Amino acid sequence: MTATEPISETYDVVIVGGGPVGLLTAYQIARFGLSVCVLEKYDKQTQDAFGRAIALFPRTLEQLDQLDLIEPMLQKGFACRTSVTYKDGVQQIPGRVWTFMENIKDTAFDFVLVLRQMHTEEILRDKLRSVGAVYRESTECTGFEIEDGFASSDAYPVKSTFTSTKTQEKIVLRSKYIVGADGGRSFVRRHAGIPFEGDTSEDKWIRIDGIVETDMPIKRAYGAIESKTHGNVLWAPLDHGATRIGYAFTPEIAAKYPSGVTEEVAVKEAIESMQPFNVKFTEVHWWTLYTIGQRIAKNFSTKDRIFLCGDAAHTHSSGAAQGLNTGIHDSVNLAWKLASQIHGFTRPEVLQTYATERRTAVEKLINYDKDISLLMTHKWPSWYTGDPAADPYLVLGQIFEQAASFNTGLGINYPANILNQFPAATSLKIEPGNRAIDVDLTVPGINRKVRFNEIARNLGRFWIIVFAGRIESTIPSLQALRKYLVDRNELYSHPATKWLTISRDAGCSPYETLGMAPFGDTYYDIDGLAHEKYGIDLSVGGIVIIRPDGLVGTGGAIEGSLIQHYLETVLNL
Repeated sequence: MTATEPISETYDVVIVGGGPVGLLTAYQIARFGLSVCVLEKYDKQTQDAFGRAIALFPRTLEQLDQLDLIEPMLQKGFACRTSVTYKDGVQQIPGRVWTFMENIKDTAFDFVLVLRQMHTEEILRDKLRSVGAVYRESTECTGFEIEDGFASSDAYPVKSTFTSTKTQEKIVLRSKYIVGADGGRSFVRRHAGIPFEGDTSEDKWIRIDGIVETDMPIKRAYGAIESKTHGNVLWAPLDHGATRIGYAFTPEIAAKYPSGVTEEVAVKEAIESMQPFNVKFTEVHWWTLYTIGQRIAKNFSTKDRIFLCGDAAHTHSSGAAQGLNTGIHDSVNLAWKLASQIHGFTRPEVLQTYATERRTAVEKLINYDKDISLLMTHKWPSWYTGDPAADPYLVLGQIFEQAASFNTGLGINYPANILNQFPAATSLKIEPGNRAIDVDLTVPGINRKVRFNEIARNLGRFWIIVFAGRIESTIPSLQALRKYLVDRNELYSHPATKWLTISRDAGCSPYETLGMAPFGDTYYDIDGLAHEKYGIDLSVGGIVIIRPDGLVGTGGAIEGSLIQHYLETVLNL
């Protein structure tokens, strides 16, 4: 290669955008055994050091945990389990808006982890290196095309071009897929011709981070300060002892500063927004002024080779702090489907569910965000027909309370499709398309407690869980399943599946406890709580198939035909 020739490389997946969503997607693709290159336009060493997204909610934390990413984040972040609401300097009891943080159940992550995006990205870059993925900074995407004549599954039909913003060196990459995780102004989305539908309001907010001193009594809780002049003011305890203050930059406030907004203005109005409490910034780390709006890509994928996730696919206010969480949900939904398609494990229809599942969830968020962003600015949504003299913050608190399961992410679910199959009759308490509940199990021998999510990691495979119940009652069904699988080994040994047995009975060895070879590893459900939470009758037992991203795919009785029907629908057997 001469000095004038471009660098030429080939990967399974090329990802444009090195923010948290792009990094996470690349990490997963590499974790699942494929080659990936993620390219970031900016130099992260000179970009804003702090700021941007801060809150990681429980379902997001579960997803990161199952990908072996959570430990360094827990070491750096602030675990927030409490909230506070102040009005005219008086604490409001019960509180409003963020009170859902105090009532999070059925998860080990019963808190919100507050960690500024700079730290999240740093952790993800370290993890990316550990799995051998390629990462390039200061590299801008200048174009891509899908070339004809590449019908083979082994082909690399996507040709993308990049330029180093420092050296002007050209890079040409070939890949099977390209993913746009390059933010709200996504080049990938625009170049693919995907419309970005929605609108921008007249409302503006300021967010400012730093080290803050205050005489407000409760300082290290997620706070809502109900101001008549600055909207519903956000008080967020951050990592490393810092704090974020967020407030509405109304036209009345803007009129005071005809020369525009500076850091001095942002600090001054932050102090005003916290009245009657006294506030002093000893350090300012970051601040921003931005306009509120909601937009969503008309399609999250196009031409079967181009995918969007994160802000490239949708943007909204930071009112509910859902932006990064939604992007992570996109990434976790997409990555295993891409990997399974490239490996040849799954049918093409599985990858197609990414766009339909995620767009459905994001549409709910967009509608929710429109309401809360108006209420936080002390305005009424168009649907409100009540007393105009009422307090919008009371309605805001009610909406947050009603949307608690959505805010935490624990209640996000997807409708029936090829992956979420509803059996005709079942006692399951968790419907397909919902998250599999994390429960405590017991390790054989050492009798140590272990969480289900610590066992059923996201390895890009389906988990087939055999709930064995009381063995004396279920042994005929277990033996029948074993015989069924002996005759159909492709079900038991498929590379896209892993098996697990959960037994209500415990003993000195799984083999002797079951009276037969277990299905995969065995863990004991000594108190029967796992069976109960999943709706499994101890005298009957049951099967639950869990998708790689930790959602229930289907479930029912201990019958080989149930497993075969699901896997034949989803996998290439």
